[in-house]
Amino acid sequence: MTSTHQPALISPMLSELPVRIKLASLWISLMLLYLYADVFSFYRPGIIDSIVEGNMGPFTVSQSALFIASVLMLIPALMCTATFLFQRPLTRGLHLGFGALYTVVNIGNVVGETWWYYLLYGAVEGLLTVTIFVLAWRWRS
Repeated sequence: MTSTHQPALISPMLSELPVRIKLASLWISLMLLYLYADVFSFYRPGIIDSIVEGNMGPFTVSQSALFIASVLMLIPALMCTATFLFQRPLTRGLHLGFGALYTVVNIGNVVGETWWYYLLYGAVEGLLTVTIFVLAWRWRS
């Protein structure tokens, strides 16, 4: 007999939700966290001046840097759509690949970071991307 016992904090409805809904909601949450972390960063002393001087974090603003940043932000948005658009094998592969990639990106974002809010965002973002990977890994039908 298989147990479906879940901790009291987890809604019983969670197990009834299709994997596609779970994955899309995780990507949406990830995008919102990226946005809020970046917006809150504007309040750090010196960040606005650094942006005006042409810097984007440790990088100099250039067409290449902005293109790469754009691609990094487009992928989570497109994964929400791809989750419903493509057949399961392709969608699963995309979630596995991008879930792993974004876990590495999130780790890279917090290396050397000292601001607690950013570490908090990084930890939650990492948890979301690992969850995306695990859900996709377990998604068999």
